[in-house]
Amino acid sequence: MNAANRKLEFLVWGTLVLTILGIAAAFTISRYQAKTRVVLGDLPIVTSGLPAFTLTNQLGVPVTAASLTGNVVIADVVFTRCGGPCPQMTRKMAELQSAIPPQAPIRFLTFTTDPGYDTPAVLKKYGEKFGADFNRWSFLTGQNSEFAIVMREGLKLFTEEVKPQERLTPEDLFVHSTLFVILDKHGRLRGAFDKDDSDFIAKVKMATRQLAKEP
Repeated sequence: MNAANRKLEFLVWGTLVLTILGIAAAFTISRYQAKTRVVLGDLPIVTSGLPAFTLTNQLGVPVTAASLTGNVVIADVVFTRCGGPCPQMTRKMAELQSAIPPQAPIRFLTFTTDPGYDTPAVLKKYGEKFGADFNRWSFLTGQNSEFAIVMREGLKLFTEEVKPQERLTPEDLFVHSTLFVILDKHGRLRGAFDKDDSDFIAKVKMATRQLAKEP
């Protein structure tokens, strides 16, 4: 097979994979939005709590599941080399940071899918670019094995590395969920929110207020 045919084949398969992922993402969003019922009188308990983990934040400080207890947590997953939705997601998190009073028991967590590149120093620079308040917002990196467990068991967020031969651009390194999830004071998953929802900020604020009132 010549180079032109190989390139065409990769393009066709790449488009097919992206279409399948798009369908899967749409299904996941609808499933979690149904569970979240953000008419917001009901935020069901989706998981029993975060699995034990120790990851490292942008300041080189360890962050554990236990250290988050007592705070409502808003979390997402990105990587700093992302040329796709990640900058938009981080801007959305920055909007939430501005919209929620600093004295509220709310913490923001951004996990990276790319710990080999996203060191604490890289994450610190990335956070500064978006005006992150590091007293409230942590960017977490660490062992792939721990990261995978937290994503799968605690946050129910999808992440997967794109194989080199399937990458359409140099930045096309990972596919991952673009949902924001919210955890209660006990680390239990209580809802998921679509970043493209026109009422995204209002719904997340309402959910955090509700969960902050819970014991």
